[in-house]
Amino acid sequence: MTYTGDVTRGGEPAVRELTGLTVCKVSVGPTDNNAYLLTCRADGTQVLIDAANDAETLLELIGPAGLTAVVTTHSHGDHTAALAAVVQATGASSIAGADDAPAIPVVTRTVTDGDTITVGDCTLEVIHVVGHTPGSIVLLYREPDGIAHLWTGDSLFPGGVGNTRGNKKNFTSLINDVESKLFGRLGDDTWFYPGHGKDSTLGAERPHLAEWRARGW
Repeated sequence: MTYTGDVTRGGEPAVRELTGLTVCKVSVGPTDNNAYLLTCRADGTQVLIDAANDAETLLELIGPAGLTAVVTTHSHGDHTAALAAVVQATGASSIAGADDAPAIPVVTRTVTDGDTITVGDCTLEVIHVVGHTPGSIVLLYREPDGIAHLWTGDSLFPGGVGNTRGNKKNFTSLINDVESKLFGRLGDDTWFYPGHGKDSTLGAERPHLAEWRARGW
C-alpha cells in the first residue's frame, strides 16, 4: 500500500520504507498522539519516537526485536505517558532534549542541537527548536541519495507551528527556529512527521510562513 501517514487510534500502523529505515506510524492515547517506530533495515535495530500513550500497543508494535532507545520530542505529558512502562519493559535508553529532561519521567541521555542518535547504521541529527517547550527537539534523517525526513513533535504541523499559548516571546522563538533551522536548511521535498495528525512536506507549507508569522500562532 502507498504510504499516506493517515492513522487512527486502534487502527493499523502506516508503514513507509525509506532507504536505510522502515518507519511505522501509529496513533495512541485520547489525544491521538503519533508515535513512530524506526527500524534499521540493515540490522533490525529499533528506536521509538515518543512513547506517548497505550504502552501495550507500542510494545506489540516493537515486538520481539526489542528496542534500543526511546526519543522524546518534548516534555508534555501526552507525549510521555507510556515512557516509563516502555523503558521498563524493553530496557531501552531514554533520550530527550537537555532543557526538557527535568520534566520527563525517565531520561538516561540528554541531547542538544547538532547531536546525533544512531538507529543501527542510520543517523538522526538532533535539531533544538525552542518555543513549544524550552527543550523541544526535531529529528532529521537524510536518505542516502534521497530526500530528508523530519520528526517534528509539536513544533511544526501542516498549517502552522506548535501552540505557544499566546506567549509572544515563545512564538517568536519558535517561528524563528522553524524558519531558519528547518525551512532555511532543507528543500521542498523534505517530508515531516508531526506529533499529531497528518504528515506534510516543507514545500507544501513554505508559502504560508509569512502568514503564520503575521497571525502570531
